[in-house]
This record gives sequence, C-alpha cells and structure tokens, in this order.
Amino acid sequence: MKEKLCIIFGAGEVYAPKIKPSADDLVIGADGGYMAAKGLGIEPNVVVGDFDSGAQPTEIGAHIIKLNPDKDDTDMIAAVKLGLRRGYTTFVLYGGVGGRLDHTTANFATLSYLNAFGAKGFLIDKDCIATVIADGKFIVPKGRHGTVSVFAYGGEASGVNLKNLTYELDNATLTPHFPLGVSNSTTDGKRGEISVKSGSLLIFFPR
Repeated sequence: MKEKLCIIFGAGEVYAPKIKPSADDLVIGADGGYMAAKGLGIEPNVVVGDFDSGAQPTEIGAHIIKLNPDKDDTDMIAAVKLGLRRGYTTFVLYGGVGGRLDHTTANFATLSYLNAFGAKGFLIDKDCIATVIADGKFIVPKGRHGTVSVFAYGGEASGVNLKNLTYELDNATLTPHFPLGVSNSTTDGKRGEISVKSGSLLIFFPR
C-alpha cells in the first residue's frame, strides 16, 4: 500500500519533473508555490499564504487559506501545520531551496519541526534530499548513489554511527562547530546507515 504524502510546494526553485500525486495525497501550495505546482500540471488541494510572493489565485478549485502578513509562521510552516492537523506523517517539500538563503535555512528548521511532532520531512533539491532525525536511525534508500553529508543540528549529537559509507563513524560526537560529516558517499551494493543516540542530525542524501 502506497504511503500517503503531504506534498507542499513553496515559492523557491522546484525540482519535481515527474511527480504524480495520488488521490490520497494532500497537495498544498504555500503562497507562490501554487503557481509552481500549476506549472507542473498539478492542482493543489489547498493554497496557504499571505501572498507576498505571488498574487492570491482566484477562481480555482483549491481551498484558499489567507494568512495575516504579520505572523510568526512562515507560509511553509503554516502548510506543514495544516498537514499535521489532517493526520499526515510524511511530508515532501518542493520549492523550499534556492533563492534566499535565509528561506532555505528556515526550511531546515521546518524539517526539525516535523521531526519534533513525530513526522518525517524531506526537502527536495536538484541533486539531493535533506531530512532531520533525532535519537534514531536513517537508512539511505536503495539505489541512491552519491554524496551523503551529516551535520549535528540544534546542538551536540552523540552516539553517532555511520555504516556502509565511504567514511564510517562509531559512537562519535558531532558538534555544530565543525563539519566533520560533510562530503561522505555511498558505497557500491550497500545501503548507508546513519544513527544517533542523543541529539539531532541534518542529513543530505542523493535523489
């Protein structure tokens, strides 16, 4: 049975040429992300935003949630909260990278936010995917070959293990102050394993 996804389109650079949401997926356009989805022939179920990065769409089938521009939530976080309220636990974020570096950084925090609520988040870039894990394990999906980078996120991460990667670690400690885990790579015929006993890791793996 296919896992139900909450698919969110932001207003950044979208790398989703072959995406085909299923009927059970929830597709949300976060502000200008509505037009990004439409450009791929995808009609969002919901559009959320204060519409500072694109005009509010009119005469569309999607439900529109207009946000006050004076808010703490980013449009992406508002979309994520909607997906969580509707019971989704796996989130795929397109259009959340590129453009403004602070927006990209905010979306790394969004991955951590999802993790804190027991959900999985995946931020899609052109050549890689980012995710955050805490006190747990991540297996690089089968058939993904290329660069894997691992960073402590939000503080020190202890009990870090990297297995079946070119450079392995055993019960190591990573800190936010030194990028020890950058530019690792997968190995032929093996699925990389990344785990942490205490703390959070920001992981980048191949598309």
